[in-house]
Amino acid sequence: MITILDPDLNNQAFPPIERALTEPDGLLAAGGCLSSQRLMNAYYHGIFPWYNEDDPILWWSPDPRLVLFPDKIHISKSLKKALRQQPFTIRFNTDFAAVIHACSQPRDYEKNTWLNEEMQQAYIQLHQQGHAHSIEAWHQGNLVGGLYGVTIGKIFFGESMFHTQTNASKAAFITLAQQLKEWRYEVIDCQIHSNHLVSLGAEEISRQQFSRLLNRYRQSSPRRDAWT
Repeated sequence: MITILDPDLNNQAFPPIERALTEPDGLLAAGGCLSSQRLMNAYYHGIFPWYNEDDPILWWSPDPRLVLFPDKIHISKSLKKALRQQPFTIRFNTDFAAVIHACSQPRDYEKNTWLNEEMQQAYIQLHQQGHAHSIEAWHQGNLVGGLYGVTIGKIFFGESMFHTQTNASKAAFITLAQQLKEWRYEVIDCQIHSNHLVSLGAEEISRQQFSRLLNRYRQSSPRRDAWT
């Protein structure tokens, strides 16, 4: 049985992630709210929200977990050649709202989006508090790709990405990984398997391994100039 969270108790503890279901993989809890306090508590324990608009809020901690270690970013020869032309200008945190709105648009293979208005506003609030960040690919003054995520300690929890131009999101992600390495971040959480991210060096580890990484790095501090 999954835990049902009280929407009025922002500081309510999540159950141990080991209690997550195996089918569907990683489902741990339902309900609650998307307050900043609850969201940050979720990420602190390796849990993230993901649900359809007509569903209650669902909270997940899958096993295995997809992660990328910044010093293991992989750039193929063909991608290096494409990016060598420097088609994009990569910026950080210049238009977070535009990035999350673009990420919310249904993909070609989907009819709906999980990034509803409530979710968007919750992460915009986290951004205003300095916990969430956007990485943006611009071309000729237009936002053509990017991603956003949440940071705790030396961990970047990636949430969603988009592109309207070939290689734009890859360019943003690669720049992010390189910058995070310089800022002394240790882990990029990619949540669940994605061929797109695996091609860039992401790998699957067990939930137990991910939990150990959380315990090790969530209370550490990156370089002082990170995100400034």
